[in-house]
Amino acid sequence: MTCGRRREALRVDRRLVMSELLQWTAAVIVLCAYAFLLMGLWPALSYRYLTANLIGGVGLCAAAALSHQWGFVVVESAWAAVAGWTMLSRKRASGIRAPAA
Repeated sequence: MTCGRRREALRVDRRLVMSELLQWTAAVIVLCAYAFLLMGLWPALSYRYLTANLIGGVGLCAAAALSHQWGFVVVESAWAAVAGWTMLSRKRASGIRAPAA
């Protein structure tokens, strides 16, 4: 194996390792959040739950992109977008005050 091919093989191996590490980490974050939801520890609209889903969705999206799994990129992008949108909606709703009587 030439030096150039060896470097290319190491680059591919590093990308695969990074993708695998990212997948596992993000999956654990999402699954823990879901378990906490089911156990009644985190409400579905809590910032902890939504943040975990946002981080996990972005991580899984990035890992899918590194692996060229474009269908999962779409799914995980939507997952993260829904979590982010819900967080923004909650933030906006908390800023609305009822008129003083």
